[in-house]
Amino acid sequence: MKTGVLGGTFDPVHRGHIMMAEEARDALSLSEVLLVPAGQPMLKVNDRITSAEHRLAMLRLAVAGRQNLKVSTMEIERPGPSFTVDTVAGLSEQHGGRDEIYFILGWDSLEQFPEWRDPARLIGMCFLAAMPRPGWPRPDLEALEADVPGISERVVFLEKPQVDISASAIREMAARGESIDHLVPGPVADYIKEHKLYT
Repeated sequence: MKTGVLGGTFDPVHRGHIMMAEEARDALSLSEVLLVPAGQPMLKVNDRITSAEHRLAMLRLAVAGRQNLKVSTMEIERPGPSFTVDTVAGLSEQHGGRDEIYFILGWDSLEQFPEWRDPARLIGMCFLAAMPRPGWPRPDLEALEADVPGISERVVFLEKPQVDISASAIREMAARGESIDHLVPGPVADYIKEHKLYT
């Protein structure tokens, strides 16, 4: 099996996340894509984040009925900060080390990859499926190779989707009472209104 992994805070999950997951699934012939909400995102330790319960509920609504998209609670259930290397190691162990794992990330995140925890170990366990981010140039693989030897053989560049949707902008729009229906799946928009999130 080939498994895709898309991590994030998902506060809230939006149409861009779903497009990334579905594009990776189709382009790489993945058996499934796991969307993994962070318990305590390492880069957002001081930020105010919506409870895991709400973020998880919105994710489940977003993937309902979508072929081979699933939600994993692994990071939410694990105490302490969320590190990708721990998540991928856990998934590999769950699947008996038999699956090919593709970690889905944006070109902006790939640029910062050498700063991640244990990047050399991470690329030993998975491939990186790198997707474009508007305003970001394609990362220089030679420069990345100098910092993380072997990474150039573990990166797959995808050319779409080109999605410019920001979760923080969605939260701000919701707080102002503006419609976010075009930015998040319908059931997620309804959930946000029902639970008065971001107001």
